[in-house]
Amino acid sequence: MSAPGRPTPPTLALVNVSKSFGAVRALQGVTLELHAGEVHALAGENGAGKSTVVKTFAGVHRPDAGEVRVDGEPVAFNGPADAQAAGVAVIYQEPTLFPDLSVAENIFVGRQPRAGLGRIDRRTVHAETAKLFERLGVALDPQQPARGLSIADQQVVEIAKAISRDARVLIMDEPTAALTGQEVARLFSVTRTLREQGCAILFISHRLEEIFEICQRVTTLRDGTYIGTDRVEDITADDLVRRMVGRDLDALYPKQDVTPGEVALKVSRLTREGAFTDVSFQVRRGEIVALAGLVGAGRSEVARAIFGVDRWDAGDVEVAGRALPPGSPTAAMSAGLALVPEDRRQQGLVMDMSIERNMGLTQLRSLRKETARGPLISRKVERSRAADWALRLQLKYARLTDTVGVLSGGNQQKVVLAKWLATEPTVLIVDEPTRGIDVGTKAEVHRLLSELAAQDLAVLMISSDLPEVIGMADRVLVMHEGRLTAELARADATEESVMAAATGRAGTGKAA
Repeated sequence: MSAPGRPTPPTLALVNVSKSFGAVRALQGVTLELHAGEVHALAGENGAGKSTVVKTFAGVHRPDAGEVRVDGEPVAFNGPADAQAAGVAVIYQEPTLFPDLSVAENIFVGRQPRAGLGRIDRRTVHAETAKLFERLGVALDPQQPARGLSIADQQVVEIAKAISRDARVLIMDEPTAALTGQEVARLFSVTRTLREQGCAILFISHRLEEIFEICQRVTTLRDGTYIGTDRVEDITADDLVRRMVGRDLDALYPKQDVTPGEVALKVSRLTREGAFTDVSFQVRRGEIVALAGLVGAGRSEVARAIFGVDRWDAGDVEVAGRALPPGSPTAAMSAGLALVPEDRRQQGLVMDMSIERNMGLTQLRSLRKETARGPLISRKVERSRAADWALRLQLKYARLTDTVGVLSGGNQQKVVLAKWLATEPTVLIVDEPTRGIDVGTKAEVHRLLSELAAQDLAVLMISSDLPEVIGMADRVLVMHEGRLTAELARADATEESVMAAATGRAGTGKAA
């Protein structure tokens, strides 16, 4: 306890911490203080050291220099269990609950209260879980199985588990990346409740507007180095970007004005039972058309059907006037379609494969032809092509032979883009192109999409980021519950008009 007249020490802090992994300096002289009753943001580009900070707080890593302090006193966390015992809990972007256990069983797993003869006291487990949810201000059924819970509900369960263990520090690592607007609002309500109850909260997000909405202070890292800590009310979004990237961004949404050309993609009355119904639209060469809507509206399902990953039940798809058969990605690629999927790690990349090999996966036939060695592929040719794309997309890497898993999220996204752009497509479908990547890389991806459209490529962009939709799209198509509900010109697309159509409210733009 602090002496009278002295400020209360931070609940948890790093003091001048440095950490290296071989020759890579992940952190250098980082100081970060988390105080009770405060939401503190940690900002920085991918590779800035945020994950190393989280793992140091969580007891996964030990500092090479500097100190971790709890209530002002130096501590040595020898593992995650020590951090948990000190009241530290991490809420990850994608929680890992036991799917076959109930919500209450997940919260108290391994420490259930016992009744007579050593049996689990399920009544008490359910009652205590209900109290936790009441404290958080959310309505969840303690007896509901974890299987089938939304990401948002899983995060609430993880938060309830943390406070049931008397956690005093909550670290939220990109908690909103996969949430809808309503789910984000509920998470923020829970966060404010915890702050009012005296928790110290570390909040990590690439969405700057969230930092300014929910946080009181923000610490910025750049290349593993501490840049500074500011009160949120004392800085602007431009100030924060400048601290993160070390320069001014010319524009986050550098959309070039282009006169659309001929129709490149035509979708007519496309229907897939249980997913979407009667979807019709066109994308012209030079256009960026955004497909907007809430999570679950059917946007990704439409993209998967167009590309042939899923079969459609009715309707037609044409690429540059060429009709595609349903359920054939090979035919889609031959016609000039490319699909950058939402989940780059699971669907877009082979994580244990090298950067150069991932880039070459869509070019095996042409690589064989250029090699002229029958079924064999020249490593020299493959590496030359990969190096060319790495340069064009400003990829940050050590060696092209490194596995793609060592890259930051933004650079992994660039590898997926390179893989598909190498096929020289007519139509590029990009699903959540900037999810989980930092603001500097986000601007680079936007610049690339704008340049590709200016070079006559047709781009269909699926995004849940409304500023991205409004800033980058020539037209916005909005889906609600599997149907297109509006088509908005660039001049008419606002956050209000898009959300009105996405929630099914009538009178929003022209019917698609």
